[in-house]
Amino acid sequence: MSTSSTSASAARWRNWGRCVSAEVAEAARPRSVAEVADVVRAASERGLRVKAVGAGHSFTPVAVTDGVMLDLDALSGVTGVEPVTGRVRLGAGTRLWQLPALLGPLGLALENMGDIDRQSIAGAISTGTHGTGARFRGLSAQVAGARLVTADGELLDVDADHHPELLPAVQLGLGALGVLVEVTLQCVPAFLLRAHESSARLEDVLDGAADPGGFFDSGDHVEAYWWPGTDTVATKRNTRLPLDTPHRPPGRLSRLVDERLVQNGALRAVCAAGTLAPALTPPLNRLATRVLGQKTYTDHAHAVFTSPRTVRFREGEYAVPRAALPDAVRALRDLVERRRWRISFPVELRVAAADGVWLSTAYERDAGYVAVHRYWREDPEPYIGEVDALMRDFEARPHWGKLHHQDAASLAEVVPRLGDFSAVRDRLDPDRVFGNDYLGMVLGD
Repeated sequence: MSTSSTSASAARWRNWGRCVSAEVAEAARPRSVAEVADVVRAASERGLRVKAVGAGHSFTPVAVTDGVMLDLDALSGVTGVEPVTGRVRLGAGTRLWQLPALLGPLGLALENMGDIDRQSIAGAISTGTHGTGARFRGLSAQVAGARLVTADGELLDVDADHHPELLPAVQLGLGALGVLVEVTLQCVPAFLLRAHESSARLEDVLDGAADPGGFFDSGDHVEAYWWPGTDTVATKRNTRLPLDTPHRPPGRLSRLVDERLVQNGALRAVCAAGTLAPALTPPLNRLATRVLGQKTYTDHAHAVFTSPRTVRFREGEYAVPRAALPDAVRALRDLVERRRWRISFPVELRVAAADGVWLSTAYERDAGYVAVHRYWREDPEPYIGEVDALMRDFEARPHWGKLHHQDAASLAEVVPRLGDFSAVRDRLDPDRVFGNDYLGMVLGD
């Protein structure tokens, strides 16, 4: 291993959701691309497996290794800009929350974002972070190129001019093809979002969920949150506006109260009460839906897309064909009622446009997303396990970074290019230097 990179032996790591941990032989913090290559080459020669880890926001053991774990935080920031095309090259360790400060001076932004921005850019694209929007694609589809260190320690550039046949695999690679060290994103001109938050009946949302012009087309980026045990959803409709649109963003105090007290403080209280006395959860959920109000505000896109999440949880998420979303949610509602489960976290409903990324949950079909959560101090099973089984009836594709029970055999039925991805993996990492048990389960060996 390179003497210029910092390392430690027998390190212990665990993820944000506190559901995955690992004892690693060595932890390395390379400070350059060359040092990453040195670490990979040395580990491969010694027969050790290598995995890069970002913020640990995946709930699956996708980044776990018993060998060398790479922390790429030092590989961050802008490393190149193409002003004409709007493409920006970033170090793979760059965190999503850093992007506004990096892209803002360039007059650029991401086309779409999820609601959490703690992840590294490499981790987010490698597991399929998607956001919401009937006309907009997930983060992986915004990747125009990448540089990775392969199993032999060599650098591989993948873009429209270099190995373009590999791009649909590298855009969402699960860390199975190599260590991403740089990512080129296709950005768009910076924009504002006008957010309208309100409430609605679940059935009113589901009645138009599958149709063009329905609920999920009532804004550019639309989502809903349904509290199990109630017939009410909180809704959020975000509409894109030019950057020079006159607006007054929420004040600092207003944002602090909303994010810290309303969104997280109230949820933490409900979860804590439900843990001590589960019978309290249904009435507390009903109370939460009765106090939902309406508000409209406008701010820079990243400030509207994302929200702080300080209450730990475990999550499973499934992408069904958008046309099947209403029936999938109704089936979930029936399951919750039949099992008499007391669930304190709302179910998140989103959509995304089809893309061409091989392992994307929206590959060649418009997707409807159903995300289920449990408070981290509660056992996520059997809730997530039975939801996983239920969603198979709707040709669901599980989110790669969230809890699920799928394997290579079941995934092959709903992920058409799984075999093509595995062939690229065989080409780039035949000895499985970047392998682990999770990849063995979902890809097969």
